[in-house]
Amino acid sequence: GDRMWHFAVSVFLVELYGNSLLLTAVYGLVVAGSVLLLGAIIGDWVDKNSRLKVAQTSLVVQNASVILCGIILMIVFLFKTQLLTLYHGWLLTMCYILVITIANIANLASTATAITIQRDWIVVVAGEDRSKLADMNATIRRIDQLTNILAPMAVGQIMTFGSPMIGCGFISGWNLMSMCVEYLLLWKVYQKTPALALKCAKVEESELKQLNVKKESDMKPAEGVQLIVEKDVTGFEPQQEKEVSCTARIAEPFITFRDGWVAYYNQPVFLAGMGLAFLYMTVLGFDCITTGYAYTQGLSGSVLSLLMGASAVTGIMGTVAFTWLRRKCGLVRTGLISGVAQFACLLLCAVSVFMPGSPMDLTVSPFADISARLFESEPLPTIASPEDKPEMVFATGIPNLLNGSTTPANDDPEMSPEPVPLISVSLLFAGVIAARVGLWSFDLTVTQLLQENVVESERGIINGVQNSMNYLLDLLHFIMVILAPNPEAFGLLVLISVSFVAMGHIMYFRFAQKSLRKKLFICCTPDTKAVSDSSPPGNTSTV
Repeated sequence: GDRMWHFAVSVFLVELYGNSLLLTAVYGLVVAGSVLLLGAIIGDWVDKNSRLKVAQTSLVVQNASVILCGIILMIVFLFKTQLLTLYHGWLLTMCYILVITIANIANLASTATAITIQRDWIVVVAGEDRSKLADMNATIRRIDQLTNILAPMAVGQIMTFGSPMIGCGFISGWNLMSMCVEYLLLWKVYQKTPALALKCAKVEESELKQLNVKKESDMKPAEGVQLIVEKDVTGFEPQQEKEVSCTARIAEPFITFRDGWVAYYNQPVFLAGMGLAFLYMTVLGFDCITTGYAYTQGLSGSVLSLLMGASAVTGIMGTVAFTWLRRKCGLVRTGLISGVAQFACLLLCAVSVFMPGSPMDLTVSPFADISARLFESEPLPTIASPEDKPEMVFATGIPNLLNGSTTPANDDPEMSPEPVPLISVSLLFAGVIAARVGLWSFDLTVTQLLQENVVESERGIINGVQNSMNYLLDLLHFIMVILAPNPEAFGLLVLISVSFVAMGHIMYFRFAQKSLRKKLFICCTPDTKAVSDSSPPGNTSTV
């Protein structure tokens, strides 16, 4: 249900606002800004409340928000012409604002759900068996990849053969059913795992220390020992004393925000988390930006759907590679190998920029399109008409593509049949698809490092800040595209993206160097048999 909504909400907003991407862009900025500002506060709320309460509350809020949004969108689709005439269109504008606000609340609740289930519950359920934890992480990611394929396909078919209104109703009904099923499943897992009812920081800290010490005794002092234990124990008690004061209550979110970022910076896995966040500053993914560029290069929708399917398959291969590499070489080295594999594949994308068929032209200013619009003062469209669509916002012809057309915005016969060499775009997508193996393996590595090396009392807030960092770099990549939207500048964006991926993996290499020192390039092949044991002393699969 969550994946369906993430896919459909952008399509609904485009459909509502006359096939303009304005509402979608506003929604994206609101979502990114909210998680950036509230990530630490959401994580702190996860830490301070019982696991069952957090999981149930976030699940209900998320699904209820999606259901409410679906109902509002159905009303807007039904009575859009009437709403336009009421109060000079302000009522319709208020509906837009309401939809974006409630959808943002749903996304924040989804963030809370992901933190509590994927970063906390799963650690407790796995117990001290780190191999089991790795397998569970990989399984969750495979399910995520499959839903990424199936959910858009289901919603797309319903909207194609039905209507956007039917799509809204289907998503609302699906979320209502899935909320009930998920609620029952969470309750059963909670009942079968008594450890989930306990949330004692001191017990978890001692367990974490013992695990990390037993991992590699001849290594640098274990990372779990270096966590902010004393700060955690004393850090939250003064806040309870200040709750009596009204000013302290007002200041508490700001203090939580500051303390969360400081705690994140002081984590031993800080560089690994930053390395993962830097991978979000890229246009080399299957998002609307890369899809739009592919259309300008002559790729059809059917070809793109096949490429997306191939990327999902390589993503699943990455989860399999993660579990195998972790058993053979250990967790930290797995991240290093995955990073090298991803970067090597992305070099194909960098090469594609200079191959025949690449539209990159550094003589064309990337800001020409922006300045032209700023000084021409064209009014934004409110309702789409067939005559206005070609003159809309983007120079790449994307608005026409939203209506199912793959022709450029210009109807000139000289422009559409122009044969464009496919060497450049083929290399680009070959690199992007192949890099998914290393990307998802690296993502799982950093996820497990955060799970294992952050104390229980700080899991929520640290992972909340990690989400904020991810959204910050993702926001910067959208700003980069807004500043240079023309296809001639896309090659430059590719080179910048590859550079950021390289910087991210350099940060991770520095983390790995600090963790393993001289043993960084020594693969732990003799210890592979011990990995299969469930007992913690024999587990040498991590740092």
